[in-house]
Order: sequence, then C-alpha cells, then structure tokens
Amino acid sequence: MKSSRLLVLILCVAVAISGLARQTVVGAMASDYDTAPGNASAGAAAPARYRIDAGQSRFMVRTFSGGLLWFKGHDHFIKVGDFSGEVQLTPGAIAPASLELRVRADSLEETRDVFTPQQKGIINKELREIVLETAKYPEITFKSTDVTGRLDGMQYEAKIGGDLTLHGVTRRIVIPAQVTLDGSGLRARGEFTINRGDYNVKATSALHGTIRVRGKLKFTFDIVARPV
Repeated sequence: MKSSRLLVLILCVAVAISGLARQTVVGAMASDYDTAPGNASAGAAAPARYRIDAGQSRFMVRTFSGGLLWFKGHDHFIKVGDFSGEVQLTPGAIAPASLELRVRADSLEETRDVFTPQQKGIINKELREIVLETAKYPEITFKSTDVTGRLDGMQYEAKIGGDLTLHGVTRRIVIPAQVTLDGSGLRARGEFTINRGDYNVKATSALHGTIRVRGKLKFTFDIVARPV
C-alpha cells in the first residue's frame, strides 16, 4: 500500500515539473518574439508629427517662356501663397515617414518685378480663370505613398513618392528633398518638375501665339515644419 502511494506521489511531482518546463519554454519564446527586430513591441521610436509653417516657408513655381519669339517673353515666378500640411518622420530612421500637402489653388500669384502691377493683375486673373480653373478645382494636393533614401546624422536625403492631384488629375511623382532636423522642428528643401500637359493645364499666349508658356513647370521649396 505504501509503495503504491509513493508511486502516485512521484507521478504527481513529475507532471508538475513537466508543466513548469513547458511554461518556461513558452515564456522564453514570447520574450524572444517581443525583442525581435522589426517587432512593434520592441520599443522602436514612433513617428514624430510636424505641421507645416507656411509663414516661415517658401514654395514657388517657375514657368518658362517659349514660342517663336520666346526671347521677347518672360519666365513667370509664381508664389504659392496659402498651403498647409503635415509631415511624419521617425527619428533615426527613413521609414515609416509620410507627407500630406494641401494648396489653395487661387493663392498662386505672379511675383516678378519685370511685370507692372497691371500686368500682374492680368496674369493672376488668367491663372485663376483659364490656367488652373480654381472655381472648379479649388485645391492642389500631394499625398505620399512611400519614402526612401538615406540618413546621415540628423539629415535625410529622401525621395518622396506619392500622388499629386492638380486640375482634377492625379499622377504619381517623386519629390527629392533634403530634410534636416533640429530642436525647433524640421526643414525640407528641394525641387522637382512636372509637365503641365500631364494634368490638362492650359497655357496662355501672347502676340498670336508667338510667345507662350512651355510645358515644363519647375517647383522649388524651402519648407519649415513645427512639432505637433
């Protein structure tokens, strides 16, 4: 009888030890998973949010004179006056990152001093009513879909791919940008070009079409954004 009780006790102890061993192995596997590279629970830095400060930023569009008498025409330097947006950037990493930008189309206006105030008024009216048709297409937007590049300290050399919607047409573009972080926020500088024909954007002309705007539009930007 005593030997039977002893056998039962030994079996109970063996079962308890086996269960404890299984719990230890499962716990170790869960710990390894939590600290695995790329796991969200590993404590990786979350993306920081920044809001664009349009008052401290500069955003310009240059159009180029063309036609048979292009040398008598002038390139246009168009200021983007009203824009807003948000940037998300992960400290110490290229991704995840994103950019959303919104431009009020009727805020674009001529800036060159070669034009008189009266001429600027005509140009700006044509921009709104003929070129951009701002009553019909009031907003220009860009929304990123992917960000690649390289990181050097607090400076990013980025290529921002995404969808540009202009004049009711959406096309993919890639915007190269040099992004620098400091204690007060971030600054992004760069330039890119598009063809206005890709977005069904019309061009005005002068002297019976012998002076006209070419298809290439060059955008330059110096954007400042502050932490949210």
